[in-house]
Amino acid sequence: MDSSSSSLAISERVCAVFIPLIGIIQSVVLSFTACFDHHLPPKKLQYTIDDLRKIASKTLFTVNEVEALLDLFKKLSSSIIDDGLIHKEELKLALLKTPASDNLILDRLFALFDEKKNGAIEFEEFVHVLNVFHPRAPLEAKIDFAFRLYDLRQTGFIEREEVRQMLNAILMESELQISAESLELIIDKVKKAGFYARIRSLCASFPSKLLMLVGL
Repeated sequence: MDSSSSSLAISERVCAVFIPLIGIIQSVVLSFTACFDHHLPPKKLQYTIDDLRKIASKTLFTVNEVEALLDLFKKLSSSIIDDGLIHKEELKLALLKTPASDNLILDRLFALFDEKKNGAIEFEEFVHVLNVFHPRAPLEAKIDFAFRLYDLRQTGFIEREEVRQMLNAILMESELQISAESLELIIDKVKKAGFYARIRSLCASFPSKLLMLVGL
C-alpha cells in the first residue's frame, strides 16, 4: 500500500471519531452507572416532589425520570466529596478511573455542564444539559452543544487551532498516531466537507437509547 493510500486510511479512521460527542455522553452515562456499586450512600440532597416537578416542567423529562436522575447524581457527587455537587475530579474519576488525569475533551464537557461557572455541577445543571440529549430534544440544541464543545476560546467560531487541539485529544484517546502532515490533511478535509454539516449529520443520528442506559 502506498503512502497516500495509507494516509487516506488513517484519515478515514480519524474522521470516523472526529466528532466524539455521542461517544462522550454515552461514556459519561455508562460510567455513572458503572460506579454505582462502589460508593457509600451519599448525604441526601434536599429536593421535594414539588421541586422535582418544577425541574421536570422545564425539561422533556417526566417527574419519575428526574427522580431517577437525582439518584444518579447523588451517587456520582459523593465519590470524592459528599457535598451534593459534582466536581471535576469526580467526573474524571468516573470517566478516566483517576481524578488526576488531564483530558481536554473531559475538561470541555465539564465546562458545558458547569453552566454557572462556579467550579462544580449542580443537580439542575446536570438535568438541563442531559435534557439536550433527550430523544425528543430539538436537533438545533444538540448542534449548539456540539459546536460549543469545540469552540474552545468561546469566540462563536471554531478556529483551525481549536480543531487541531481537539483532534489531537481524540487521537490520544483512540491511541492513534499519525504524522503532522497527515493531521493537517485531515483538518483540511474536515474544513472542506463543512464542519457544521458534519456535526449536524452526527447529531441527527444520536441514539434515542442514550437515556435508556440509566433506565429512563
